[in-house]
Amino acid sequence: MDSTSQKIIINIDDEKKYLNWKSCLKHKLKNIHSKYIEIGCSNLNLSCTDILELISIVNQHSCRVVSFSSTSPKTIISSHSLGFKSHYIIKNYSNKISKIDNKCLNSSKTNFHQGTIRSGEYLDSPGDLLILGDVNPGAIVSAEGNIIIWGRLLGIAHAGREGNSQATISALQLRPVQLRIANKVARGPKEKPQLGLAEQARIDLEQIIISPLDSI
Repeated sequence: MDSTSQKIIINIDDEKKYLNWKSCLKHKLKNIHSKYIEIGCSNLNLSCTDILELISIVNQHSCRVVSFSSTSPKTIISSHSLGFKSHYIIKNYSNKISKIDNKCLNSSKTNFHQGTIRSGEYLDSPGDLLILGDVNPGAIVSAEGNIIIWGRLLGIAHAGREGNSQATISALQLRPVQLRIANKVARGPKEKPQLGLAEQARIDLEQIIISPLDSI
């Protein structure tokens, strides 16, 4: 195989050596000999706008991003919503890193569930909850912390169920039957979502609002 056709991984989180991820990326792009790149984002929280700027920088060097990897749910949702193959990375107790490959994995802060939550099913988390799949109508998910859905939220979601009004609910498509954050309740929006734009629900001025994930 030609070396220019092999995928290589560029890590852009070298904060000790570079001012920010952009300068890190630009410097490393000068020294690569492949056209196909996976971007390693570590724990950087990148929005869709950040991802699009990153893609523009890479394209200026006649290269193409094929995938992303990150420990940040926000980065994974952003890259996935823009259509890129995305690998969510978990740091376990011994600080070793592994990609999600099990049905359900737990850490001290976040519960992970892979698969669709179907009508009649209920999923609850004592911390944050990350779902890699859809939440169908008739399904209920809840968490003491934040809820992040790498898929469509069409059922009921309750974040901050013990009273945490700072909790948020994020999804690639946020069209639930009902949203609950702490003691606030709202119905889901009826209009169609913008394609390729993840959304987040949070409390602002004593009511639940939904915003594009970019604006957070």
